[in-house]
Amino acid sequence: MMTDSELLHYARQLLLSEVDVSGQKLLKDSHVVVLGLGGLGSPLAMYLGAAGVGRLTLVDGDTVDETNLHRQVIHSQTSLNRQKVDSARDRILGINPWIDVGVIPEYADEGNVVSEVLTAQCIADCTDRFATRFLANQLAWNYTVPVVSAAALGLEGQLTTIDPRIVSNPCYACFTPDIPEVEPNCAETGVLGPVVGTLGALQAVEVLGILLDWPGRLVGRLMRFHAKTMEWRSFTYRKDPACQVCNSVSKF
Repeated sequence: MMTDSELLHYARQLLLSEVDVSGQKLLKDSHVVVLGLGGLGSPLAMYLGAAGVGRLTLVDGDTVDETNLHRQVIHSQTSLNRQKVDSARDRILGINPWIDVGVIPEYADEGNVVSEVLTAQCIADCTDRFATRFLANQLAWNYTVPVVSAAALGLEGQLTTIDPRIVSNPCYACFTPDIPEVEPNCAETGVLGPVVGTLGALQAVEVLGILLDWPGRLVGRLMRFHAKTMEWRSFTYRKDPACQVCNSVSKF
């Protein structure tokens, strides 16, 4: 049951026929694992928490640095040198104290997140590491949990959803089969803060859509955004019959 204070907090959201009281209760009973509390994870975690996702597990081994603050808006000057997961947890609970926020102050690996994934309804991949993206994809298929994956660099970003609940759906490895030898990162190439903010906010919308079982999710569809031209493009991709992940799933 939700308290009067909770109902007031969600009042404008409850007016939506796509949410209403039944949907709000569904969100309250949901668990999302958030991988990364940087530029993407910052808006995503705040919006999911504010929207009333009942349990968030935040996973990140990094600490807050001055160079983070132009885009990682969940943190502040008072967060400098703190673990990102601790800073993020305090900010989220400051917005919505009626949810549970757990933290794992480590970079995600197959040992420290599996137990959380087992009780989750969705994984949000907000990292800038290909290794973690492929880990999230493998976890999704091993434990039949959807993952919403976003990436942003420079003036561009992209977003897609992997949903293993239907075995004919493609996975992340179907359209990105190989990890590049050298991964570009924002420390070398730069990034515009609102670009990662835009992708993180849309990623939150996609996660909520999965939790509320809205149709038309981004499964088999990659959305790309370019800030300089303000253009959105959408590409479809299919299941690769030779994929080593979604055609031959093995437990860790």
